[in-house]
Amino acid sequence: MTILDQIITRKKQEVSYSKSAVPLEQLKDSEFFDRETYSLKETLKSRSGIIAEFKRKSPSKGVISENADVLDVAKSYENFGASGISILTDSNFFGGNFADVLTVRKEIDIPLLRKDFMIDEYQFYEAKSIGADVVLLIAACLSVSQVQEFTDLAQGLGLEVLLEIHTDDELAHYNENVDLVGINNRNLKDFKVDLQHSVNLKNLLPQNTLSVAESGIYSVEDFRFLKKKGFDGFLMGEYFMKSENPGEAFDKFINEISS
Repeated sequence: MTILDQIITRKKQEVSYSKSAVPLEQLKDSEFFDRETYSLKETLKSRSGIIAEFKRKSPSKGVISENADVLDVAKSYENFGASGISILTDSNFFGGNFADVLTVRKEIDIPLLRKDFMIDEYQFYEAKSIGADVVLLIAACLSVSQVQEFTDLAQGLGLEVLLEIHTDDELAHYNENVDLVGINNRNLKDFKVDLQHSVNLKNLLPQNTLSVAESGIYSVEDFRFLKKKGFDGFLMGEYFMKSENPGEAFDKFINEISS
């Protein structure tokens, strides 16, 4: 089994448990369920274009940051110009949880992306209930029809959809209702990074599609290369989180790309 296969197997078990533990109607009673969401499509244009990520660990890198405070990091990201904040909610493989999103939602006024492996409609109600504005759909673990179904469901709940692709075949998962298309520079099966491959995929998308370069952006040079190639957004986490002070690292990066 690939790491992705292992994650999806575990995720199915988690969702099954969550459904029995927290009924759908209880999710709808959340204090955040009826809030008006923020638009990542808009803030990508009005702020830095960077979706800054809070991530404690990953299957490919192991532990990245055990002690960082999610609220301190998120406030710094917002203060220094992030267009949005991505927060991992997968616990087993990425060290995330819902409490991180709930804590940040109460203090932050820019879009929050619930970054997880969305395989069941229940998870979209979860995302809405914890105050997310955007959800990630990963083409590698969904069918074309599921992407269409989940896009409609998410948008019906007021959530925007970031569709992640990595291969030419996954272009078929795109539909015109998707809000943004993320192109993962890192292959989910072997974790190799190839920026030019992402550029090639971007050029196959319909004109005017909002595109986000995801993962594997390790330097100002990488950012500038992708920006020059026309990407609208940049999802970055490890670059900042591996620093002792992720907020300061983000501030420094913003200053460097602005100079």
